[in-house]
Amino acid sequence: MTLLTHLVYALAYLIAGISAGAALWALRPEADPLVAWMAGALVVLAGALVHDVVTRLERERRAARRIARLNDRVEELARLLEQRLASDHGAAAPESTVRYDAVMQEVKLLQSLVARLTERRAPRPPAPSSDPGGGRRPAAVPFPAPQPAPLSAAASPPAAMDDAAVLEAVRDALKADRIDVYLQPIVSLPQRKHRFYEVFSRVRAADGQQIMPDRYLDIAEREGLIATIDNLQLVRCVQLIRETERRQHAIGFFANISAATLADAEFMRQFLNMMAQNHALVPKLVFELSQHALSAGGAVTMGILSQLARLGFRFSMDQVTDLDIDLDRLLRHEVRCIKLDRALVLDPANAERIRELRRRCAADGIDLIVEKIETESQLVEVLDTGFDFGQGYLFGEPRLSRKPE
Repeated sequence: MTLLTHLVYALAYLIAGISAGAALWALRPEADPLVAWMAGALVVLAGALVHDVVTRLERERRAARRIARLNDRVEELARLLEQRLASDHGAAAPESTVRYDAVMQEVKLLQSLVARLTERRAPRPPAPSSDPGGGRRPAAVPFPAPQPAPLSAAASPPAAMDDAAVLEAVRDALKADRIDVYLQPIVSLPQRKHRFYEVFSRVRAADGQQIMPDRYLDIAEREGLIATIDNLQLVRCVQLIRETERRQHAIGFFANISAATLADAEFMRQFLNMMAQNHALVPKLVFELSQHALSAGGAVTMGILSQLARLGFRFSMDQVTDLDIDLDRLLRHEVRCIKLDRALVLDPANAERIRELRRRCAADGIDLIVEKIETESQLVEVLDTGFDFGQGYLFGEPRLSRKPE
């Protein structure tokens, strides 16, 4: 409904309430006037409740239409793939069949994710958002669009956007396929050659505004949506890895994964089946978990990590706050990279512990990556400490990736 329609509805039940109160007062002048106005207020409240129900039903109808359109797109893609496969002949046919099977697995995975969006969730009042600086980072992949995506305040949602509005925007973006993937390079030092990309997700509101992860991640996790966001991001990441294979680019990808995603048994089963049949892609995907998630991971989480490790996946640990790291435990779970904040690395109080960590990691074959390098002077300080990999705005901002064709 348009704003004008909402105003007309509101005006209608306000007038009805005032009229009801005035009529009761006129018919029963001996009664207490407060009773008449309370009756009018009840009429207004009833009208407001009906207005809210109508609005919610209209939103559900719009969401259902968007999901139906998305399903139609997926089915059309499947038909086109079948037609292309039928038209292939000769030596190219086996290769085409393999590609068809791989893409069809992704289509089925996307269909299952779309189906989840149709499930109704009981509305829960959003809790106050946490410190925006502590949100989980998004992930990065190659083939960025020509223009960089600035991370300035201008790209953030309006300040008046409260938690309820953010939650509605996230749900709407999931249904309308507006979860964008951004890419930031991880480079070797001192050559600055791109070795990996980290995959980040951004939610794009209906008006084009970007909602940054530090604004929506806590809300999405609280409402049970974080696994769906991660799942869509992982499927997109696999598509991009396949694109690098086609272009013969030797590049790897870091993708954040949450405990909620690891605990999503249905998705992980489908994802593991898909990757088991596309084993050549496995070495190019590194799952990234926070230090807290790895240290607090229970038997189920660590068991899933073990399954992924048996398939050949490697892991990275980020958001490190405690330098007393149990490297033996990390090695048992195939954690082969550790990301350290530049401020943590360059803090003089940590100098001895950083040197010891570098020595132990070098002996055990664990790569250390210094992130948040933003200036040349900071890079010089990092190079003096002898690290081999770096990440930060100095080497490239996160940029919007093109969707694979």
